[in-house]
Amino acid sequence: MPGDPDGTRKAGRRWGWGGWRAEGGRVLEVTALVGLAVTQPLLDVLGRSPDFFLFHRADRGEILLLVALVAVLPTVALGLLGMLSGLAGRPTRAATHTLLVGLLVGALAVQVGRHVTPLRGVPLLLVAAVAGVAAALAHRRWRAPGRVLRVAAVGPLLFVGLFLFASPTGPVVLPRGDGGAAGTAIGDLHPPVVMLVLDELPLVSLLGADGGVDTARYPHFAELAAGSTWYRNSTGVSGWTPYALPAMLTGRYPAQPFAPHYSHYPDNLFTAFGGLYDIRAEESITRLCPPSRCEQPVAPEQGIGVLVRETGKLARQITAPHDSRIDPEDSYRERTAEEAGIDAAEPVPNDPKFRWDSLNVNQPARFTSFLNGLTPSSRPTLHFLHLLMPHSPWAYLPSGARYEAPEDFPNEGEGWVDLARQRHLAQLGYTDRLIGETIRTLRASGLWDRALVVVTADHGVSFTEGAQGRGEGAIRAAPDQVAWVPTFVRTPGQRAGRVDDRNWEHVDLLPTIADEAAIRLPWQVDGRSARQAPRTEPGKVFYDRPSQPMPIPGGVPAAMPPPQPHPLVGTSVGDAPSGGTAVVGGQDAFRAVDPDDGRLPAMVWGTVPDRVADGTSLAVAVNGVVGAVVPVVSPDAGGRRFAALLADDRLFRPGANRLDLYLVGAAGDLRRLAIA
Repeated sequence: MPGDPDGTRKAGRRWGWGGWRAEGGRVLEVTALVGLAVTQPLLDVLGRSPDFFLFHRADRGEILLLVALVAVLPTVALGLLGMLSGLAGRPTRAATHTLLVGLLVGALAVQVGRHVTPLRGVPLLLVAAVAGVAAALAHRRWRAPGRVLRVAAVGPLLFVGLFLFASPTGPVVLPRGDGGAAGTAIGDLHPPVVMLVLDELPLVSLLGADGGVDTARYPHFAELAAGSTWYRNSTGVSGWTPYALPAMLTGRYPAQPFAPHYSHYPDNLFTAFGGLYDIRAEESITRLCPPSRCEQPVAPEQGIGVLVRETGKLARQITAPHDSRIDPEDSYRERTAEEAGIDAAEPVPNDPKFRWDSLNVNQPARFTSFLNGLTPSSRPTLHFLHLLMPHSPWAYLPSGARYEAPEDFPNEGEGWVDLARQRHLAQLGYTDRLIGETIRTLRASGLWDRALVVVTADHGVSFTEGAQGRGEGAIRAAPDQVAWVPTFVRTPGQRAGRVDDRNWEHVDLLPTIADEAAIRLPWQVDGRSARQAPRTEPGKVFYDRPSQPMPIPGGVPAAMPPPQPHPLVGTSVGDAPSGGTAVVGGQDAFRAVDPDDGRLPAMVWGTVPDRVADGTSLAVAVNGVVGAVVPVVSPDAGGRRFAALLADDRLFRPGANRLDLYLVGAAGDLRRLAIA
């Protein structure tokens, strides 16, 4: 053409049929690698975690949109990047594609290496980099790798299909059926039923030295025990809620790795009671109550933005070069009443530690909704709440004030397990307050004497060093912490509390409730009602995996004494010689504390100099009073870190607060660390 004899012709050759065919091949190769490195691992985790979508109350459209984003967006982004590089010429386009192939193979090598080799961190990254370079060179030199990748581009479609039709999450997206048959009445008296299921609460955390509830630390649990039957030898059947809760509400041991959804568990508490009872159910990470039987909760939906954000966190865990316990449940946090825009219940007026009226907005939204629904009705009503308390993430002090903490704190290892238990016990102190508000509301409404009241938990958790958590290792090392849970059943009109140490397993819960509510279940259960004779065998079973029972010994476990405070806690400190400099995070929160907003800087964390010896005690003081003393532990990937929980909110005052750190010598002498 005049003025441009070569440009248009060259562009035409570049983007003619041959050019577009080559570009399409490159896109297919990227699609295959993104599918292996991103789509498959993410959909695998999400497919095995239906509770992730149930907790966030995601509807079908939101789930499908998230799946589309996972399967398509990374490929589109990288494909566009490659195509834009083509504007700089064919050599640049080819080099960019080779680089993308190397990077994606390297990312895939990190995941494979983490599973099949002992390498972690920088060594694993180096090996993955070598694998990526080798793959890039092979792709550049030979055609066979590219041809294989183009065939493998069908992978993302297969992964999406497996997610929708073969994973435990499938029924959440494509539900089948609408629940099983309703139970039949075996009498005329059907009392109201109030059922509160807590989460991740070991029985041993509640016990005092005498084997009863620690009245000083948990007065409201003690009040509950004093007015109900306490099945003290009660165990859950699984350490994972999607298996444990269906077992509790169906009366059957876990048999299949199914989603906790009415499609898979049509015979459950809600369907059995649905013919005779109105049902007000606040579920958290299950959806066992079919829409035809339940009044659906009115709490606002959390939306696609939350799903994308949490999926992004999962992606970072999956691609990290170090071990990570990839469990979406670790991120579940109950939204507060303030966050959800729900009117909170009135605070307890006679508790001197409950000093700020505004803390009632810190109540979990699901709990607030549950309390607001505890009103008498002309028809028998089942009030049900599964509350993720005192389940991690731990964010509450016993007073109800909230605090922030970094998400990367380990829960295992020297020092960290002790901190995790302290945070658990602090949140349990707040859970005790919620129990008190429940009892107060029931008394005020008249349901306390009329209703069948059940308070229990689905499973516990181990705080044993080397076996922290709820997995198989924790179950074998510390069954007393993982399996045994508090179970209180108050029958209508019960006046005095009693302890029943029969061999109770949580498959006994539903038949017991059905008997007390005069309902005959229309299916066979594995459990037995408390109205029947107790089991004669002392042993129990626990399921880390469905259909694979693990025997555990019977017998009520002994109490685990709470951590004893260091003698310096509560004492005043002043000037001391310099001991160096520490780096502390979150300092801004100490400069403007406003107790009325319900938040306190109660978690103090940072790093100390490398020269500080392992085992050295570190005292943390606020406004001249020591609030915690923690040991300095061995360095980890984050450095020589420390973290301390200041569980007593009375340490803080409105406005500016002074934070000090001291190294404690063997003779009790103090050296002050300057804070950077």
